[in-house]
Amino acid sequence: MSDSDDSDDVPLNMLAAKKKPAAARPDEVVSSSRTASKKRPNYADDSDEDFVDEGATPPPKKKKAKRSSNGEQSSNGASSKVKKEKSAKVKKEKSAKKKNGDKPAAADKKKPKELKKMEKVERIAHAMQAYLWWNAEDPPEGCQWTKMSHAGVSFPEAYEPHGVKMLYDGKEVDLSPEEEEAATFFAAMDPEGMHLGNPKTAPIFIKNFMADFRAILGKKHVIKDFKKCDFTPITNHLNEQKLVKKAITDGERKRNKSEKDKVMFKYGYALVDGHLEKVGNYNMEPPGAFRGRGEHPKMGKLKQRVLPEQVSINVSEDAPVPMCNVPGHSWGELRHDPTVQWLCTWTENINGQNKYMQLAAQSSFKGKSDRSKYNKAAKLCGNIDKIRKDYKKNLRAKDSKLRQLATAMWVIDRLALRVGGEKDTDEEADTVGCCSLRVEHLKFDPNNEGDDSLEIELEFLGKDSMLFKQTIDFGSALYTENNGMGEQVYKNFKTFCRGKKKSEDVFSDLTPPELNKHLKGIMDGLTAKVFRTYNASKTLQDELMKVEQSSGWRSLTAAEKVTKYNDANREVAILCNHQRSVSKAQETALEGLGSKLQTLKDQKKELKKMLKTLTGGADKKIRLKGDLTAKTEKVNQAIEKAKKKKEKAKTKEEKIAATEADVKAKEMKKALAESKFKSQHLWAKEPTKEQVMKRIAQWSDKIKKMEVNIKHKDDNKEVSLGTSKLNYMDPRISVAWCKRNEVPIEKVFSKTLRDKFNWSMAVPPAWEFNETIAEQG
Repeated sequence: MSDSDDSDDVPLNMLAAKKKPAAARPDEVVSSSRTASKKRPNYADDSDEDFVDEGATPPPKKKKAKRSSNGEQSSNGASSKVKKEKSAKVKKEKSAKKKNGDKPAAADKKKPKELKKMEKVERIAHAMQAYLWWNAEDPPEGCQWTKMSHAGVSFPEAYEPHGVKMLYDGKEVDLSPEEEEAATFFAAMDPEGMHLGNPKTAPIFIKNFMADFRAILGKKHVIKDFKKCDFTPITNHLNEQKLVKKAITDGERKRNKSEKDKVMFKYGYALVDGHLEKVGNYNMEPPGAFRGRGEHPKMGKLKQRVLPEQVSINVSEDAPVPMCNVPGHSWGELRHDPTVQWLCTWTENINGQNKYMQLAAQSSFKGKSDRSKYNKAAKLCGNIDKIRKDYKKNLRAKDSKLRQLATAMWVIDRLALRVGGEKDTDEEADTVGCCSLRVEHLKFDPNNEGDDSLEIELEFLGKDSMLFKQTIDFGSALYTENNGMGEQVYKNFKTFCRGKKKSEDVFSDLTPPELNKHLKGIMDGLTAKVFRTYNASKTLQDELMKVEQSSGWRSLTAAEKVTKYNDANREVAILCNHQRSVSKAQETALEGLGSKLQTLKDQKKELKKMLKTLTGGADKKIRLKGDLTAKTEKVNQAIEKAKKKKEKAKTKEEKIAATEADVKAKEMKKALAESKFKSQHLWAKEPTKEQVMKRIAQWSDKIKKMEVNIKHKDDNKEVSLGTSKLNYMDPRISVAWCKRNEVPIEKVFSKTLRDKFNWSMAVPPAWEFNETIAEQG
């Protein structure tokens, strides 16, 4: 046992005689018989000691206390000295307060900043990052996990009737809660939106909705004809509710977030093989009107409320069965299947498809799947020459089926089309892939250039009803260089379409199963998607290497390099036909940026005129910045007034009035910001020539940056760069490129993508997408 432990039971005078310690400072005078025991560390004090102000004057050294003849400290002398020092210190502080007007001491100002407290979600996220699945042991072969437990799926609350009646033939109609809910689904639709506002889709939507609505109403109900239905009263009620919700106070918003967080903490995580994983879609999709994409034949049909009895739960045998949160109900089935990844499954009523609750995109399941997908695509690097040689040989084959197979292979490889398949257009949208191309989708010589033209315009609806419309010049160098055989492919298309009706298939001798079987025969696991992933990744890598080798690359800033990266990304998106429709918000934002750019250019012109005036010594007055203090105060008052209205609002009318006041205050704030922007180049008093010259240079930089920004947004407004990053481009290419070129990964990958592809972040700068990485699994 140590001396410090023994000292607890030893009198102080014996301890002093036994072991002579160094003289204690006055503030260390012993006042208890147990002070010699080991003190518990004070972590709060320790943390402050790390932040030492090196420039501060060190405190004066304290003198040692006098000792008595027997070796003990003279307590009287020490205590009197301490009292004197304390009184002197108090006097000094009082005089300092009088001088500074009771201001806090400078030392208080230099207190270290407290570390930001992390929210519970952030703490959990950081804890989850400690698990590196790529270094962990894999589960038994054929299994996705060994142990898994979770809380099941969260169901939406039961419908609460609002009591607002719709009109039929001008008269109010009584509806049951179920009938009212269905009517409310239709009333919530935007009459000018993409479904009811489109003359092609509106009749489909209305027809399907009325069929399901009348099934709920029953044959004897008065409502029969849609033309006599008026949902306006319910629509007005919903619009009012939107205004009421906007009047929410900060306190209410915080409480709502807290309630959402409770649900997330309960259902949003699963325990898989001893580590925590985030769940993706833990909220059951609520009932509503099915919308679908494009001209989906089932849009407008009513999605039914899913009950717990329709849901199958998948957990390990030793895991507790999740509690069902719907009173009076229970789960439909309990499964213990480690060979699948899903946590819950059910069948939806619109298309009869199975839906799944699975782990989130950043989970180990998805990470393993992604890495395997990209490694499989990399394997194609070592086989692509052999595959291309094989199908090019058969492009001239006498056998029609073999020639069609080779042509389809060329299309999948060079045009990145999906395989496609037969569809029941009464059940699904008429989307098209390679094998399902019809004669009507091809237009030869679209620009009427004559017999020499080798152009074909391909136009059809691809996956998710996205329009594929491209004019392919099969005679261009892109498709003929290195024995690309673009001309032969054009001839084959001509032959395949000759004598056929517009509704007939181009590849009439080829079926998707036959094409898929052929692909798998060439390379194990080869599919059209592997081709798309390979071409996307290879194109990105080639485009990035091309710009890295260009002159002046090293002199570019990080922002300029990111622009070049986005250009390469756009090439991939175009190749894969990753399009998106331009929203009204995007168009408005682009118009706003264009207006701001013009304002900056006008301001630069005015600055140049100022410089000319100052240089020439003319008597012309220079325009100065106006005083916006009063306007700013007025805006602040309006914002504060709206805030108080929100806090006081109790009734529906008061909340609507508070929302309107808030909207008005925001409009005033926006107008003030515009006024400040228009006068930001001016000074409160007449500037010097040097000040004007400096500002002209600043404005030149601003204009240049905004022009680049506008061009980037305009170029990419119809192209979805995110789809390629998320699903087709190997993330390791981007990570290695960022490391090589000292570009922060945050500039090209959002936090969501960084979390999803955390397994790719450790690659070295020289990493390349090639067949050698395929061995990694």
